[in-house]
Amino acid sequence: MAKTKIKRLYLIPILSKALDVIELLEQHHAPLTLEDVYQQTHISKTSVYRILKTLVHRGYIAQSQSGQYRLVSRPRRLRFGFAMQSADMPFSIAVAQSVTAAAAASGVELLILDNKYDPGEAIQNAEEFVAKRVDLVLEFQVEEEVAPRIAHIFRKAEIPLIAIDVPHPNSTYFGVDNFEAGHEMGAILARYAQRRWNGMVDRVIGVGFREAGSFVQSRITGAFDGIRELLPSVTAAQFSHVEGRGMREATHKAILELLRSHPVGERVLVAAATDSSALGVLDAARELGCEADLAIAGQDCIPEVLEEIRSGTSALVGSVSHEVETYGPRLIQLGIALLRGNIVPPYNYVPHRGVTPESLAAEASLAATGRALHLEPEIQAETA
Repeated sequence: MAKTKIKRLYLIPILSKALDVIELLEQHHAPLTLEDVYQQTHISKTSVYRILKTLVHRGYIAQSQSGQYRLVSRPRRLRFGFAMQSADMPFSIAVAQSVTAAAAASGVELLILDNKYDPGEAIQNAEEFVAKRVDLVLEFQVEEEVAPRIAHIFRKAEIPLIAIDVPHPNSTYFGVDNFEAGHEMGAILARYAQRRWNGMVDRVIGVGFREAGSFVQSRITGAFDGIRELLPSVTAAQFSHVEGRGMREATHKAILELLRSHPVGERVLVAAATDSSALGVLDAARELGCEADLAIAGQDCIPEVLEEIRSGTSALVGSVSHEVETYGPRLIQLGIALLRGNIVPPYNYVPHRGVTPESLAAEASLAATGRALHLEPEIQAETA
């Protein structure tokens, strides 16, 4: 009698166990502990531990600070929430464009909500991210007062949070080193005063951003220190602060009032916390016809400010670039690293550099030289 053929199954036992773990996590809408997974799968605890750690490393599941595990990639793409500062702010728009491009390149799904420069809107958006069950949130909102509430919403939902430019409790910070960027801004203004005014300055104004808190306000502290280092003759009484909320119109009104109350012809250095505020100062100076008496510097290097600086005739004599094109790639990779359980620094600073008419002219000259060198072989080939 012929032997009965036994059908052989070509299975990989550890892979089957890993799939059992994934399917278990997929069935539950709440995070599970290692003990929960062990009890419900009946896989050895050692194997469960190794499977969970491998899946965390590969980005399929996330581990919370409390040690619980949840599925983040089903096999769907990772889904990040991005709360943009405001669709009306040039720098915010540039950050959003960078993040959107980087997410698409990395295969990350992105849900974008607009905080509209409003704390109430930011809280509503945080709640919507939780309702939509995003895997991680990139939060760009500037009101320090509501940062703890927003952070609490995400902490309660065990959603990792990356705070952009303004720190939030229990989050990973990403953005500029505000004091150092401010110091660079102050140096730009002081060097301008040395070249054009023989170092003679009557007044220094810092246009701040109180709602963003002391962290962002340190841009002005750094700027004042940078000016003092290069212009030690400027006394403490010559420094003053104006609140501009980081916005063009609010700054315009505040500076108009201030300049009208001071003598005509004073030489004034103005350090603005944002480029939008810097443009508000420029608007006021032009309205009063005193642009020649001011030197203004900002932060962010938005396109309109770069055009003013490039002209070489504007009171806007510099800005500090936060290299906004690097925000997207670095934020997306930082988010993926967090979800994989990797240890990341609590503060992740972006590079910054001062931009002046001279540096822009040097860059243009270098680019022109590069184009000429590129074209030379082609010209030689045509004339051969």
